Amino acid sequence: MTALRSAKLAFLISVPLMAGSVRIYQTSSAGDDVHVIDPVTNKVVLKITGIEVPHGVGFSPDGTKAYITCEAESSLWSTDTKTGKVLGKAPLSGHPNNMSVSKDGKYVFAAIVAAPGAVDVIDTATMKKIKSIATKGGVHNTYVTPDGKYVLAGSIVGKVLTVIDAQTFQIAWELPFDQGVRPITMEKAADGSTSRLFVQLSNFHGFAVVNFKTHEIVSRVTLPEMPVVGKAEAGAPSHGIGVTPDGKTLVVNSSIAGGVFLYSLPDLKVAGYVPTGKVPDWLTFTPDSKTVYVANSGTNSVSAVDIASKKEVAKIPVGEVPKRNGTVVIP
Repeated sequence: MTALRSAKLAFLISVPLMAGSVRIYQTSSAGDDVHVIDPVTNKVVLKITGIEVPHGVGFSPDGTKAYITCEAESSLWSTDTKTGKVLGKAPLSGHPNNMSVSKDGKYVFAAIVAAPGAVDVIDTATMKKIKSIATKGGVHNTYVTPDGKYVLAGSIVGKVLTVIDAQTFQIAWELPFDQGVRPITMEKAADGSTSRLFVQLSNFHGFAVVNFKTHEIVSRVTLPEMPVVGKAEAGAPSHGIGVTPDGKTLVVNSSIAGGVFLYSLPDLKVAGYVPTGKVPDWLTFTPDSKTVYVANSGTNSVSAVDIASKKEVAKIPVGEVPKRNGTVVIP
């Protein structure tokens, strides 16, 4: 990284933040920047540069810090969400992919994709790695369950979902699959626990449905065959999946269809399709569940999709090969 690039870690493009502002963070998997989008204007309002190959992004519960995994340095960065200023870095045990944050904000769980695979636990107060939890294969993504009790770790090469106790950092149970485990999203039960998982798999145009309480794969849902405008990329015909914050809709990316399919919950009925762009790769929602932001890695753009009307309402240019993204409410 050049001295000039290091000196320009962030710059503002628009007006100062208002209290309670929502922001969409979009990493660039082939670049060195993170674009921050204002969902009110659908404009980039902050750009964080100097993070070579940023992968995953997550946030402190109070919305003041963003945590970003840096593939080039095998590190976790902490940045200020208002200014983009880098607050600290934590060295990781190996090459990282995605990450997640504990419900109390005390820990970050970083997916280590480098063999033999692990989930690194970082203390956010000290920005120090306090443990590496060994897994059966490199980890692609981690997630914290709605009640904060467990951390999910999916491995592509290991073809396994590992469920970790978020308090003891010990493996609670494992669930093997016949294909690599890719993005996962969760359905919350009435009591706040996790009821079902929706798991995307390598070489499968759809997702598996898992009963979290019984640890069983109960079904597989294949996405509609039409339209066909693209092809599976890197063994992932469907990569990017999420449940709206209100729990009413499941949104699923499709590289083959070049867009997203919407399913109603809990019945999992197809509720619509919206074209977004070449190779949709990840998605995130506004807190009010009205809009989903889809990273189109094949066109260096992010689509804002209105869920009620099932229409793309904006296409926002971002960095090189955008993939992982996330939503934060800044105080």
